[in-house]
Amino acid sequence: MPAMNSGIVLDIFRCSLHDGPGIRTAVFLKGCPLGCLWCHNPESQAMAPVLSFNAERCTRCGACVPACPNACHTVQANQHTINRAACTACGQCAAVCPANALEIKGRLMTVDQVIAEVSKDADYYRGSGGGLTLTGGEPMMQFDFTRALLSAARQLGIHTAIETSGAASAGHYRQILPLIDLFLFDYKGTDPALHAQHTGASNGLILQNLDMLYTAGANITLRCPLVPGINDTDQHLAGIAAMAKRYPRLTGIEIMPYHPMGNEKARRTGLPEPPEFTPADAAIKAAWRVRLNAHGCTDVVIN
Repeated sequence: MPAMNSGIVLDIFRCSLHDGPGIRTAVFLKGCPLGCLWCHNPESQAMAPVLSFNAERCTRCGACVPACPNACHTVQANQHTINRAACTACGQCAAVCPANALEIKGRLMTVDQVIAEVSKDADYYRGSGGGLTLTGGEPMMQFDFTRALLSAARQLGIHTAIETSGAASAGHYRQILPLIDLFLFDYKGTDPALHAQHTGASNGLILQNLDMLYTAGANITLRCPLVPGINDTDQHLAGIAAMAKRYPRLTGIEIMPYHPMGNEKARRTGLPEPPEFTPADAAIKAAWRVRLNAHGCTDVVIN
């Protein structure tokens, strides 16, 4: 496991406009306790780095074959195959790939390295009200690293946000509460059994943590992934409306419509391909709004 001052980072995305207020830098951390059927970052679920292969970029030049110390790559008859079981994600193949078809998803970084990247856009944060957003994966899976990143950002006066599933210990949330300006808190399902079916875990702990954070005075935006025909049930839409009534101090409720980008990411990293659901078109989104309004939830953003 990484030391407290280092962690496994999936990606750093600068100039983000969809991960909290203003212009932000989104730091994606590896590791997640859930396995959502609609996950759009399936390569973030496991903590360890993984090799990503973009077959469309591959020129079948074969440079990766001798570079790999575990003989994972085979290029024959214009076909490039990878022995995933033997791959250790060492990155030597990616280093020699002239087409950038091979890439390691996940790298060990220190707190100082991450904050150096985040600090590059400090002027934009000040001008727009933006800052740092930790996301993933689930940042709470690397709790010590997450806490250290938030503390370093706070010392620099950078606004901090965390996107979280709520599936972590209450004690950990209490520890980082003073370091977080905004929680982007996922609300994936109202029915416990369906929540477990769709994500691999019940929503009991998640709802307890939401209530605890709200009671403690946290600023919380509720983020609700909706998948047509899967979790956009009337029970769940009524549940979202009930959350608005129960927690009137929420900074907002955002509906996050499903998109299938996770399927291609799963293919590239050799993961089991998740089911492909129907994306929400304008008509479906409009119908969601009508149903939410009928339940008394009128102040909602549908992205």
